[in-house]
Amino acid sequence: MTRVNLLLLVAVLLTALYLVRTQYESRRIFVELEKATSQGRKLELDNETLQAEKRSQATPLRVDRLAKDKLQMLPATAAITQYVPYREAAAAAPGKP
Repeated sequence: MTRVNLLLLVAVLLTALYLVRTQYESRRIFVELEKATSQGRKLELDNETLQAEKRSQATPLRVDRLAKDKLQMLPATAAITQYVPYREAAAAAPGKP
């Protein structure tokens, strides 16, 4: 009878230890999930912010201003445009008869 009681006591203790370990793992995994979810929300917010900034940086007015200021580009006008006739262009191409 004492052996049976001792065996049952050991079984109860092992089960209790397993239960504690399982609850600990469950809580640890839940905390990791919450951190990952929070980080995901933060990344989504950062992505939305960057997309809005990208849209504001790519406005036609800003692109035009940067082209003029930094690249010294000018709008195409008839005064600075050179037209090449098709026959002369074809004759000037190497390897063409």
